[in-house]
Amino acid sequence: MDEMELGGATPIAEVFGEEIVFVSSETNLIDVAKQLSEANVGVVVVGDRAKPSGVVSERDVVHAVAEGRDPAVTLASEVAHSKLLWCDVTSTVAEVTGEMMEHYVRHVLVERDGALVGVVSARDLLGAYAAEDVFAEED
Repeated sequence: MDEMELGGATPIAEVFGEEIVFVSSETNLIDVAKQLSEANVGVVVVGDRAKPSGVVSERDVVHAVAEGRDPAVTLASEVAHSKLLWCDVTSTVAEVTGEMMEHYVRHVLVERDGALVGVVSARDLLGAYAAEDVFAEED
């Protein structure tokens, strides 16, 4: 990323970094947690690239366990969020940040021509803004 492309005007395509990890709706939370850990991501997509039905985040797993749900028998479909927030790959960091704040979510699915191409996280967006501040201080 060069200095001119950092911060809120940055296209989202330049900042999303999480690998897309897919699980079946029948995957139990132990296996979801393993997928999250092994891929070092904060969210898994339930379903497939053509038709995701939801997302399960690290926080969803933690909340389920804290509620006393057995992760060996609790399925991804039981805790997945099905109201998915999408953005186009041409959206800017500022636009996506605004949507995340408005809908109080930490992950947004990124599409190009109607196809899922990535997941952008709040951490990705924070990195874009932090990079902008670093370059501003150097001026």
